[in-house]
Amino acid sequence: MEENKKNPQPVEEDTIDLVEILQKLWVKRKLILIITGAFMALGLLVALLTPNQYTASCTLVPQTTEKRAGGSLSGLAAMAGISLGDIGSGEVLSPNVYPNIIKNVSFQKELLHAQYTFEGIPQPISYYEYATDKQYRKFNLLGAIKKYTIGLPGVIIGAIRGEPEESEGSAVGDTIPRLTHKEQKVLKNLDEVFLIEMYDKKGYVQLSTTLGDPLLAAQITFKAQQLLQQYLTEFKLQKVRANLEYVEANFQEARQNFETKQEELARFRDANINLTSAMARTREEKLQSEYTLLLGVYTELAKQKEQAKIAVTETTPILTVIEPVVVPVEKSKPYRAQMLIIYTFLGLIVGVGWVLAWPYVKDTYKKVRDDNEA
Repeated sequence: MEENKKNPQPVEEDTIDLVEILQKLWVKRKLILIITGAFMALGLLVALLTPNQYTASCTLVPQTTEKRAGGSLSGLAAMAGISLGDIGSGEVLSPNVYPNIIKNVSFQKELLHAQYTFEGIPQPISYYEYATDKQYRKFNLLGAIKKYTIGLPGVIIGAIRGEPEESEGSAVGDTIPRLTHKEQKVLKNLDEVFLIEMYDKKGYVQLSTTLGDPLLAAQITFKAQQLLQQYLTEFKLQKVRANLEYVEANFQEARQNFETKQEELARFRDANINLTSAMARTREEKLQSEYTLLLGVYTELAKQKEQAKIAVTETTPILTVIEPVVVPVEKSKPYRAQMLIIYTFLGLIVGVGWVLAWPYVKDTYKKVRDDNEA
C-alpha cells in the first residue's frame, strides 16, 4: 500500500511590517504633531473654560432599629388572654430606602422651593427661581458652545415642539403631589449634582452636592440633611403614635378585666365570710391568683402607656451627624491636567490613525470610483 506524500504548500499569512509602519509615521511626523498640537490646544481651551466645581458633603450615621418587647409582661398578658404584640419605642426605616425618600415628589419639591442665599442677589430665592428666571442666569462660554454644536439638534427639536403647556390642577388632582414640566427639568439638572451614597459596610450615609457656587452647594446639602431627618422622624412618630394607640387599647381591656375580677373576688369574700370548707378556700385562692395576675398586667400596661406618651413627645435623632456640612474652599472639579493629557493622547491617536488609515481609504475610494466608471 502506497502512501501519497503531499508536500505542504506555503501558506501566505498576513503580517504586520512594523518597520514600514514606523517609516510612514516618521515621514508624516509633522502632520501627526500638528494634529496632536491642535487637540492639545483644544484640551487646554476646554480646561480653561470649564468652570470650577465645589462639593459640599455631610456624613450621617443612621440609628439602628431597636425593638423592645414586653419581656415578662408578654408572658403575663398571654396567660391572662391578652395579646400585646411587639411593644417598642418605634421602628426606624432601613438606610436602604433613603434613596427612595430622596426621590419622593414631596421631598424634591421642598428641596427645590426652599429659600437659599445667592452671591450677588440681595434677598433669598428658591433654586427653582434661580434656574428658571433669565435675570439670574450667568453666561457660560463653554456651555453656549456645547449647546449650539453638540446640543444643536436638541435645540432645534425643542424650538419646533415649543414649551409644553402647564395644565391647571383640578380639585381632585390638587390633593395628589406632582411636578410641573419646568420643575421636572430643573430637578433633572439637580439630580446630576446632588448625590446620596450608601456605605453599608462602614455604617454611614453621605450626602453631597457639586456646584459652581460653593455656598449654594453647602445650603442644598444642609437642606437635604434637614429634610431627610424630618421625614425619618415623622415616620418614627407615626410608629410611636400607633404604638400608643395599641397600648391604650390593651390598657382599657386589662383594666376592664382587672375590675371585673376584683368585683368577683369581693363578692365571693362577702358571700363566704366564715370559710369552713376546703372547696371555698380553693375557690378563693384561684380567684386571688387570677386577680394578682390581672393586677400585674394592668400595672405594667399603665407604665407602658405613660412611656408611650413620653415617646410621642420626645424628639429622638434618627441620624447622627459625624461630619457636618461646611462651605467648600477647594475645588473638586475639573481636573485640568488630566483633561489636557486626555486630549493630547486623543490627538496622538487621531494623528496616527489618520496617517495609517487615510491611504487605505483613498485607494478604496479610487477603486470603487474606477469600477463605477468602467
